[in-house]
Parts: sequence; C-alpha cells; structure tokens
Amino acid sequence: MIVNEGKLFKGAVIIEGERIVAVIDGQVYNEDDFDTVINGQWSMVDGQSLYLLPGVIDSHVHFRDPGLTHKADINSESRAAVAGGVTSVMDMPNTNPQTTTLEDWEAKMDNFAQHSLVNYSCYFGATNTNYDLFDKLDKSRVPGIKLFMGSSTGNMLVDRKESLRHIFGGTDMLIMAHCEDQHTISENTAKYRGADGDAPIELHPIIRSEEACWLSSKLAVELAQETNARLHIAHISTARELALLSDKPLEQKRITSEVCISHLMFNDTDYQRLGARVKCNPAVKSLADQQALQHALQGNLLDTVATDHAPHLLSEKEGGALKAMSGMPSIQFSLNCMLELVDKGIITMETLVQKMCHNPALLYHIQGRGFIRPGYQADLVLVRPCNPWTVSDEMVQSKCGWSPLAGHQFNWQIERTFVNGNQVYFDGNISNNHKGQSLIFN
Repeated sequence: MIVNEGKLFKGAVIIEGERIVAVIDGQVYNEDDFDTVINGQWSMVDGQSLYLLPGVIDSHVHFRDPGLTHKADINSESRAAVAGGVTSVMDMPNTNPQTTTLEDWEAKMDNFAQHSLVNYSCYFGATNTNYDLFDKLDKSRVPGIKLFMGSSTGNMLVDRKESLRHIFGGTDMLIMAHCEDQHTISENTAKYRGADGDAPIELHPIIRSEEACWLSSKLAVELAQETNARLHIAHISTARELALLSDKPLEQKRITSEVCISHLMFNDTDYQRLGARVKCNPAVKSLADQQALQHALQGNLLDTVATDHAPHLLSEKEGGALKAMSGMPSIQFSLNCMLELVDKGIITMETLVQKMCHNPALLYHIQGRGFIRPGYQADLVLVRPCNPWTVSDEMVQSKCGWSPLAGHQFNWQIERTFVNGNQVYFDGNISNNHKGQSLIFN
C-alpha cells in the first residue's frame, strides 16, 4: 500500500538511480523489466501489505556535533534516523561553537556532508547582535533562523525587545521560535529552588509553566503580525497555545506551528515513572494538554510533527527539575509513535504522512522531497503492520544509549529506509556506504 498526497492505494514505485521515475496506481507491471523487485506483500494468508511512505522529514533535531560529541554525533544520530524511517533532518544551532556566524555554519554543513547518512541542513542561530548577518545567508541552503525566546541547552537566549524587533522585522526567512517567557521561569525557579539548588522533577512543568509558554508564544505571534514575519512556533506544548493558531490550510498561513513527539507521547504523570528521562524544554505538561495536542493533529492547527531529538548521557539526566539536563532522544522511534496514534484512531495514516512528510517539504519549500512523485528523490520508508515488538535500550542507535520509551511495545516495524534511492536500513542493519545530500530550499 502506498500512502501519498491524501490517498492510500495499491501500486508500485519505480526508481532509477536516486530518483523516482514512475508511480503506478495498481499492480499491472512486469517484474522481469526491473533489476530488483521488493515485494510489498508480507502475509500470503490474508494478503496483508506493507506500507510505503515518503521518508520522514524531521525539521527539529539536535545532533550535538560539533563540541558535544560525547553524547551524540552526526553519524550516530543519522544512524538512529534511518532506523526510524527519517530521511532528512534540520539541525539546531546550539552546538559548540554555536552556528551563529557564517563560518561556523559552513563548517557544520561540511561536517554533515562527511558523516550524515540522511539528507541535512542547519539553521542559523539568532543572537541579540547578529541580525546584520541574515542578508548574507544563502536562502537556498539555510532552512531558517532559530530564535530562542526562552533559555535552553546552549544558552542562546534572545531577550532584548529591540533585538527581537530587529530579528522579526529584518528578514523574510522563516523564523523558528522556541517560546518560553524567561521572566516567568526565573520567578518560578526562585520560588521552588530548594536548599540543594534543585527542585523535585514533578515541578518541571510548574517552573516552566503553561503561562511561560503562553506569554512567549503570544509575544512571538504579535511581533510576527506587526512585521509580517514568517513565524514557525516550535514544540507547542499546551492546549492554551492552540488558541493562537489558525486552522487555515498551510499555504494560506504566515504563522505556523510544530508539535513534538515528547508532548504527544508523555504527560506529567510520567515524571513519577520516568523521572528526568522525560524532562525537556518546554516541559511535558498535563494529560489534558497531551490529549488536546493529539486531537489537534487531525486538523490544520498543528502543521508539522518533529522530534526535538536531543540526546544526553544518562549521567547528565541525574537530578531534578533544575539540575538534570533537558532533552531526550526520540528520532529512532518517532514514526512508530505516530503509527501508534493511527492504530488508536487519533489520526489517519494520510494525516501522519501529511504532518511528517508533505507539510515539512511544503513549509520549507524543500526541492524534490517529501512526496512520492516522478522526478523526486527516492526518499522512502517501508513499514510493516501487525508485528509487535518492545523497545529496549540495547537497540538504541543514538550514542547516548537509552530511550524514555524502553519497555514500550509498538505494533509497527520499520522494514526498510531508502535515502536518494539507496537502501540504508533493512531489518535492523544499517549501511554506511552512502551519505545524505544537502537539502535545497526553493
């Protein structure tokens, strides 16, 4: 079964080299005409089919390279990506050095070219003073400007009102904003900090609160409306923020939004069970917030699904709400998580493909990816239904070596992943023989 552009149908996809040359609706073709044939039917008893999807485009990852490679690097995290059906990623600027200069951005792109198994690009990071560089960026290679309106890993906070106005008014590029109000967080931190300098992990969503998210997201929307900026709000985590968003089709919006796997899969009851393993910024919040985000997926309020994949060593996750590092590895199992929501009837398979594949390609104007179309790059993932298995830390490809989903049972298996026509993942085996390509933005 092929899932593409709002349809689910039996057919075939023909690949030559790195591109798709034909999509056949139906099963009328001669297998003798092809060098290699991959049969998509796996159960001869009931005719159960595998499902062929466009490769997932994850527009929000932290591969920690350069400078933080003790916990992750480009090769290890791209291995996790292909094992999860992800074929393209966009990396965040809060590495060491931060990608806030043209030279450091180019150096990171060169690093990806040498080591990434998936297609790639890197955001340019905004600071309080570097907005004069925006006009010098190559818009065909840079997906957008990453703006931290709340402090997070890497301390790239931009909190001067004058700087924010320069950033929003000074570029026609997409601005991806991390929205948390720092004043609110600082007040809550002072209120709940214990004598040991920490606070119980259960207080993380109280310290980095719904109010902090609302105030910052509201400010970002107001600035975008005042300046007609192209705003993409990262990792929406509360039901309240949904009121700031439009339910119009993607192509009619200047303000768009992303939801991440962490906020779709976890809620504040999981802190008791998993502790700081589910600590991330913005914080995982209430069950009501989780359910509101899940149900908003089927409409147009939430435009893309990403991971905010952010590995740390388990030793760095020790402590509570203030001392444990924020972030979790999630890219390897993100597609499985979304397929679970399909099984639960929360979203359709067509919506999954829209939010993880089509919309990222449309939103960022990515050339030749995100759809199963003739002439497009053969970035594809084959998934197998009705094949229960359980996550373990031992199967995690990320260098950090753990997952908050350990012990969780999934019903779908990632069977094969193709990047630019090359099979880079099959049945648990990963090929390092092919490198990904730089994403091009029209």
